[in-house]
Amino acid sequence: MKTKGRKKDKVNIVTLGCSKNIVDSEVMLTQLRGNKIDTTHEASSDDANIIIVNTCGFIDNAKQESIDTILRYADAKQEGLIDKLYVSGCLSQRYKDDLEQEIPQVDAFFGTMELPLLLKKFKANYKQELVGERILTTSNHYAYVKISEGCDRPCSFCAIPLMRGKHVSKPIEQIVLEAKNLAKNGTKELLLIAQDSTYYGLDIYGKRNLAELLKNLSDVEGIEWIRLHYAFPTGFPLDVLDVMAERDNICNYLDMPLQHGSTSVLKAMRRGTTREKQEELIQTIRQKVPGIALRTTLIAGYPGETEADFEEMVGFVERSRFERLGIFTYSHEENTHAHNFTDDVPETVKQQRANTVMDIQEKISFDINQEKIGGTFKTLIDRAEGGKFIGRTEFDSPEVDNEVIIESPDNHLRLGDFVNVKVNDATEFDLYGEVAKEL
Repeated sequence: MKTKGRKKDKVNIVTLGCSKNIVDSEVMLTQLRGNKIDTTHEASSDDANIIIVNTCGFIDNAKQESIDTILRYADAKQEGLIDKLYVSGCLSQRYKDDLEQEIPQVDAFFGTMELPLLLKKFKANYKQELVGERILTTSNHYAYVKISEGCDRPCSFCAIPLMRGKHVSKPIEQIVLEAKNLAKNGTKELLLIAQDSTYYGLDIYGKRNLAELLKNLSDVEGIEWIRLHYAFPTGFPLDVLDVMAERDNICNYLDMPLQHGSTSVLKAMRRGTTREKQEELIQTIRQKVPGIALRTTLIAGYPGETEADFEEMVGFVERSRFERLGIFTYSHEENTHAHNFTDDVPETVKQQRANTVMDIQEKISFDINQEKIGGTFKTLIDRAEGGKFIGRTEFDSPEVDNEVIIESPDNHLRLGDFVNVKVNDATEFDLYGEVAKEL
């Protein structure tokens, strides 16, 4: 609540969208506090007089959530409940001119690379000595680590390059420094993220250097799990699989968004691959890293997607038996290549197709989880909830994957600890078990 005569500003950062935005907000939080500005992240109290909304502009639903959030705080400003409202992130980058006209209550809009300009609003400087330092907004035991920014891929449906620019890799030394700082503060799991992790290193080392990065991070003392996200299938560096197989602290897990299972649709999407090549890559990955959990993401209802294309994707999903899968309905995005095409698949058909794929995936997930009953798995404890502890295996990333629900009547588990859990039961997306023994 705004108070007249306030002596000191208090800032609250509100984050929308993906894990990459979480990292951006954590950097923002670190810089503001480093400049001795009282800053919180998604505070439950309403005592902040300055709000920064870090927005997502990826697809329609995400854009609408961002706009609704901005409008809510714009109303609060008009009512005198806050003094200043700033907007940053992808939506601001993509639609800055339109937003300035439509929501004049916002004091300033900033793009994805304009943190130094935002800091100037607080008479603060971007502190180079804080590079590699981060105040986490997640639990301390895991952290997202952004290894690159932007993307050079020409995918027809994607607006990411419009918001994040061209691919820029972070040097290995900088990422390792960040990992060491995180480990010192109790982080045990690194979740490597990028718009395209497969491309890592090409711009600064002249070669795909993800395997070398993984080796260096694997050597950081205190890091017990390293998890790889958002690998592009075309040009996937197979030496990554060798490192994954030989290093115990690199999770047998790979998030590789494939987007479709029809060769004709993949061509229209400008993905640079075919269904057959994707299936060959999946086979190679599973041969080189036995027991790996593969997560993928698909799109239903791309322009021109026929019933035959969809059936080809269904067959692809049934044969591939992904351990983890998500599917979105196609969103017609301005200024993308696909926006030149007619968005000709009705929304109801898009949703029906997405539901069909998820029904298939639920059965696959159920069968895979049933096979785990009776087994014992190393599990990282994330939180306590309803008298139970909730954790994850190496095959699961936070928020999007399976969880392990653990009965512990003695309440002796600590968040951030690893325990062995014997699985007694399983559903489509969760495992249930009890502690076998402390690790």
